[in-house]
Amino acid sequence: MTKGKIKEIISKAKFGDNMSDYKIVYRDFERLVEISMDEFLKISDNFEAIPMSRIQIIKKKNKILFQKAKP
Repeated sequence: MTKGKIKEIISKAKFGDNMSDYKIVYRDFERLVEISMDEFLKISDNFEAIPMSRIQIIKKKNKILFQKAKP
């Protein structure tokens, strides 16, 4: 379910919305990093360098669209 939701949000951002409105927060070792979605897609190299499982939050402007459940 999680991967499907993330893929759906990314697809909508790329093809139906203004991608600059989106931010992704991902886990980088022990810290969280927030960057724009377009920058994330570049550095993740199609999720090879940064796997989708490390995405913690996806926001559009200030609205949280996805947040990983805490264990």
